[in-house]
Amino acid sequence: MYERKILPTLSCGLDLIGEVLYGKWKMRLLWFINEGHKRPSELQRKIPDASRRVLNIQLKELEGHELVTRKIYPVVPPKVEYSLTDFGKSLIPVIGVIGHWGDDNADRLREVISRRFNQTENTDKGTD
Repeated sequence: MYERKILPTLSCGLDLIGEVLYGKWKMRLLWFINEGHKRPSELQRKIPDASRRVLNIQLKELEGHELVTRKIYPVVPPKVEYSLTDFGKSLIPVIGVIGHWGDDNADRLREVISRRFNQTENTDKGTD
């Protein structure tokens, strides 16, 4: 797993929140754990585009940032469940607002993202 050698800039709240939530699936993981999906297999079903490995890495990072806790049950095969800490629960309203903003601007965002993707694709092919 990649480990940073240089401490990131942590001079303002945006730097800090970016450091904690940077990762394609972290906000979704927090949201789904809050909704009651606690087992890794349940989270995998909710986020099928993510590999199990990536989800495990991001869950471990969320645990390291004290946003989630992991409970391992002593059964065979081992059973693992994740839950939000109080600190993690404090992020849920923020994630909700971001999600609502995305929903409210979905058409425009899809258009902008598609346009940028198509421009990048054409530039890669040398047709720009």
